[in-house]
Amino acid sequence: MFLMLLTGCQSGPPVQEMSDARQAIQVAKQAGADLKAAAEIKQAEAHLDRAEERIAKRAYAQARREAEQAKRSALHALSIAGELSKVDPR
Repeated sequence: MFLMLLTGCQSGPPVQEMSDARQAIQVAKQAGADLKAAAEIKQAEAHLDRAEERIAKRAYAQARREAEQAKRSALHALSIAGELSKVDPR
């Protein structure tokens, strides 16, 4: 019963996580990460695509994990872009 209550809060689509991931990718791209950390941005977008596929299959827990990973990858790309912009005047 406790497990059902614990997972019941997250049984629907990961709307907030998807939004967070999309925003993180957008911010990273605006900071130039699509040029300076292209591999990381592509990885973030791939995770987001997989999250959307999981949502279509109603595999919400997996979708949530993919969306969270997309956000982490985008933030990593953003940090790379930020570090490179300190030494690269472009």
